[in-house]
Amino acid sequence: MVCPSWLSFILYNPVRKIFTDREAILAESGITENSVVLEVGAGNGFLTEELATHAKKVYAVELQAGMIRKLKSRIARFGERVAVIKGDIASLSLDEGFADVCILYYSFHEFDDKEKAAEAISRAVKPGGIVSIYEPTLEVGKSSMMKTMMMFKQRNFVAFVEKNGILTRFVSLKKNISPELCGAVKRSPHE
Repeated sequence: MVCPSWLSFILYNPVRKIFTDREAILAESGITENSVVLEVGAGNGFLTEELATHAKKVYAVELQAGMIRKLKSRIARFGERVAVIKGDIASLSLDEGFADVCILYYSFHEFDDKEKAAEAISRAVKPGGIVSIYEPTLEVGKSSMMKTMMMFKQRNFVAFVEKNGILTRFVSLKKNISPELCGAVKRSPHE
């Protein structure tokens, strides 16, 4: 179930800020000052403002108009560094391979069409790019997290970090660079 915008105060509050190390999330996701980041399920900007402080550009995707109003207010000071995209990731037509990192913070479990969402995200992330998925342990069991990982593995991603904490499950996956894209050298049968 998607958190309604009128309850957004539970997503952005002092207690959550104390117990969530947002800088560690960025580090775990490989976000640098040169990163172009796709944040899917931006909500009211709890993570977006931290992303905008550290990344080159953030594309924040959010479905709900009420959340977008709050998000835009929170990130106004960042100007052109953050582009807000209204819509369902499963039905958006994003440019192929534009994102260095896609971060899904407590959002993937809420998507109606997870397969289409995984497909759209996979197209948007460049070869060698990263998808980082954080999910709440109370709502997402180990088997559900494994299903999510498999959706990305089937799309040419490899998991390189997995954590099952008390409150959060985390996986970071890297998109393989296909031989066609990296100019692989064909070897003769005699080599």
